[in-house]
Amino acid sequence: MHAIPDPVQNLIDAFSRLPGIGPKSASRLAFFLLKAPETLSLELAEALEALQSETSHCQQCFNITLAGEDICEICASSERSDETICVVEEPLDVLAIERTGVYQGKYHVLMGVLSPIEGIGPDQIKIFQLLERLKNGLTKEVIIATNPSMEGDATALYLQQRITPLGIKISRLARGLPVGGDIEYADQSTLQRALAYRQTME
Repeated sequence: MHAIPDPVQNLIDAFSRLPGIGPKSASRLAFFLLKAPETLSLELAEALEALQSETSHCQQCFNITLAGEDICEICASSERSDETICVVEEPLDVLAIERTGVYQGKYHVLMGVLSPIEGIGPDQIKIFQLLERLKNGLTKEVIIATNPSMEGDATALYLQQRITPLGIKISRLARGLPVGGDIEYADQSTLQRALAYRQTME
């Protein structure tokens, strides 16, 4: 005999499959919804259903867009420059860069990174679609904004090798010490990157 009814356990199991949510957090969420007003559960269920049925991916940059729309608002905007494409790993990265309010170019979402260990090669992510986009002659610079990880670095290097022959400027997001951080608390890798990507003071 189960200590927890199956519907509750099923919800706990579902929450546990989400990133960053362990068994305890999943249990807390499930029991919170159990005692919350029924309208909250219904709103959550409707939002989850709409997430799948009413969203799609932009056919140009692969960012998230509304279902039925071939291209997203950013790709469609005449106010965004076609001369710069910022290459990111996931749609969430687009959101982070957009929050800065300083970037006015277009994006390309790879939907992952190269990872030979996991069997993820160029065919499994949106690299060839990017190279095809670059043939239009409009792009002057590609900003590679992959994460500073082994996979992110390997992906950036592969992109550099493929884009360089096209004669397009390639740049990468600066990496190093965070604003407000103390040198004494920085790890060795961060300090190495900070030194390697140091800038001239003017």
